[in-house]
Amino acid sequence: MKTQLTDKNNKLKTNSAQPVTLPRSNAELVELVRAAQGGCRKSFGELFERFYATVFAVTLKFSRNRHTAEELCQDVFIQAMEKLSQLRQPECFGAWLRSIARRKAINQQTRNKGAVNISAEILTATLSDGEIPADRVIEKERAEVLQEGLSQLGSLDRQTLTAFYLRHQSIARMSSEFDAPLGTIKRRLHVARQRLAEQIDPLVAL
Repeated sequence: MKTQLTDKNNKLKTNSAQPVTLPRSNAELVELVRAAQGGCRKSFGELFERFYATVFAVTLKFSRNRHTAEELCQDVFIQAMEKLSQLRQPECFGAWLRSIARRKAINQQTRNKGAVNISAEILTATLSDGEIPADRVIEKERAEVLQEGLSQLGSLDRQTLTAFYLRHQSIARMSSEFDAPLGTIKRRLHVARQRLAEQIDPLVAL
């Protein structure tokens, strides 16, 4: 599969700076993703062609090196192919793919340099009162990944996690708001945490 992706990559190198051609509608994207989840390599190949430029832009932003960005793109799509069955909301494919790209780019820099090397533009945007820019960027990336993970959950799981972690409600308050026993709320939290963990790559914890 990596050889096939490399062939496609070589064809797209000269066009990587061009805007990506997005699906004409969410319905079309959902159809492609579901077909790819069902094992259709042609559909996954079309997703690769449609989203390659987007992934390349993300990896290039962090790596600042075209060769490294191209290698990361290969890894991103290989992981996407392996984990595509875990994507519960096909319409979120683009956001899901970008989150994989960001995490791989950041982790690649961490492994190679021992610290995240962030572009000048990002440093300028995040520099404030002596705080370490790289730390702030990593936290921002984690927050984005969390939001994308939440967006892929069902409504009840998302509402449960949002109430507990983002709105800081107690179990008792949630029991009242959701009109459910305390034991039920605790079980919902446990299940929702597990489902969220499935959506977020463990490598996000740098």
